[in-house]
Amino acid sequence: MSISAVMQEYLAEAYRIASDQGEPYVSTSALAEAMGVTAPAVARMATRLRELGYIDHEPYHGMCLTKIGEREALKAIRRHRLAEVFLTKVMGFKWHEVHDEADQLGPVISEQLAKRMEEMTGFPKRCPHGEPIPTAEGDIEQLHDVSLSDITPPSELKVSRVKTHDPEKLRYLAELGLVPEAPIALLSRAPFNGPLRLRINGYEQVIGAELAEILRVTTLE
Repeated sequence: MSISAVMQEYLAEAYRIASDQGEPYVSTSALAEAMGVTAPAVARMATRLRELGYIDHEPYHGMCLTKIGEREALKAIRRHRLAEVFLTKVMGFKWHEVHDEADQLGPVISEQLAKRMEEMTGFPKRCPHGEPIPTAEGDIEQLHDVSLSDITPPSELKVSRVKTHDPEKLRYLAELGLVPEAPIALLSRAPFNGPLRLRINGYEQVIGAELAEILRVTTLE
């Protein structure tokens, strides 16, 4: 039985969650929230995926991708992120517009088309939001960035990626210049989860803790 696009999307979302949390087991509730479906719907899909060998399930721990499950997840993630790059670089979409469009395009992109899109966009390593793009062979860069909210000021930093698909947040971050590869400086942070003062492109800006949490950064040597 060939895997369906819906199954691949479940596997891809499970991979994203596991990667973000640094723990291979993903709970039914976490996957349901990410997919926008009910927990019983996830449980039914998990049963099918387990029967097909794409996941293992451990009581009280959740589901974990098998080797073949991870391979299918990375195929879906590759198509999605290449679609986002193609939409921005070739078709002129803004980075806050591409996620939903890529959700629609991804499942119908063949590997041959994915390779052509990759060539046309200069073999990108990251999507517009800074997430690594898996290779056709199933390899993916492991990032070692941290949330801006975990950084102690003063620090010289570079934005690595942005962990949101919310169009309004992405639009605002772009206006501030808080985009992947942008050099920034964390100047100060108010106590009790207060705002952060940054220097971006030579200008001082202030952002709240909510935005700091979704910005992943690396320190500049």
